[in-house]
Amino acid sequence: MKDLFDKLNINNTPLGQYAKEAHGYFAFPKLEGEIGPRMNFRGKEVLNWSLNNYIGLANHPEVREADAQAAKDWGLAYPMGARMMSGQTSMHEKLEEELAKFVGKEDAFLLNYGYQGMVSIIDTVVDRNDVIVYDSESHACILDGSRLHMGKRFVFQHNDMDNLRKQLERATKNAEKTNGGILVITEGVFGMAGDLGNLKDIVALKKEFNFRILVDDAHGFGTMGKTGAGVAEFMGVSDDIDILFGTFAKSMAGIGGFVASNEEIVQYMRYNLRSQIFAKALPMPMVVGALKRLELLQNKPELREKLWAVVHKLQSGLKELGLNIGVTASPVTPVFLEGKPQEAISLTMDLRENYNIFCSIVAYPVVPKGVIMLRLIPTAVHTLEDVDYTLNAFAEVAKKLEAGTYVSDKEAIV
Repeated sequence: MKDLFDKLNINNTPLGQYAKEAHGYFAFPKLEGEIGPRMNFRGKEVLNWSLNNYIGLANHPEVREADAQAAKDWGLAYPMGARMMSGQTSMHEKLEEELAKFVGKEDAFLLNYGYQGMVSIIDTVVDRNDVIVYDSESHACILDGSRLHMGKRFVFQHNDMDNLRKQLERATKNAEKTNGGILVITEGVFGMAGDLGNLKDIVALKKEFNFRILVDDAHGFGTMGKTGAGVAEFMGVSDDIDILFGTFAKSMAGIGGFVASNEEIVQYMRYNLRSQIFAKALPMPMVVGALKRLELLQNKPELREKLWAVVHKLQSGLKELGLNIGVTASPVTPVFLEGKPQEAISLTMDLRENYNIFCSIVAYPVVPKGVIMLRLIPTAVHTLEDVDYTLNAFAEVAKKLEAGTYVSDKEAIV
């Protein structure tokens, strides 16, 4: 018999095998200082394109004031206990009411964390007789929630409606045998490539198949749509989305999230979401702070307008340079380059060390072999001058990559 810990070798895991070389630089890097476009990395200032602070609320003066005052008024402990037992407050209820109204649903329920919340939503909505059908590029929280499902699950090729139809046909046959239902899960904005879930065509399939749809709109909430209510608003299908999930960790620059639906379904979740029944309620400062953030998101459209001015300039500029940004239709801005892993390392180090630009790097196995993806997240607090500087830097590193400069670059991470 083996010791359980024998298999817990970090070198045998997909990401952990790179820990020795990457830790502190590519993995678990420390961005220090005030949250914003310019922060400190390893002792020097960098232009930062890696935070999902989309509309710049993280350090907005009204937000900072609200957070500080709420902490002073309530402390970080109140309320004590889970919502169901002793952690219910009028402010929690008020935030839920405001969120539901904003996204056009009858009711909403707060979640302590987005990842945890999505896993629990899936667990609550389906049982072993039901079938899950989900997009192949769904976030890890959707994948993990689906894997915990004790019934059948089918995956459809990313945004491929013909393949979704095939999987729905399979799901329908299975559900008929078990007398279960079907839950389709997708995202509003896919966080890596920035493309949108094909919500309009998915809900149109309800005319052919009997299913409900759950949408994770973590990146769309606050950035997409006329009012910022998300991708469903942007596509004009808000009423057709059965369950909507949003997080405070992106546009709201906070902690927590919410699920919204009709009143009956949300009430069911209040009494069955295990991640909330058995967890302490969100502390009051986070709730009060979220109310202020939501107020600004709704009443200061100029913040979202500024975000999109930066997005359009950055994305159009990258295209003009001949760089491939895929099919993004959101603020998420990927740049796809061709190269080997060593080239990806050297290119990223060049950006950070010589151009003082910090952005995230994504390589195999997240993207195919031979592909390097740099992901930039523009925000409302970036300037157009920041964009100009970044475009010039990307033009230079792209030329270096094409010339083979990074192939022989063996500089170690120090």
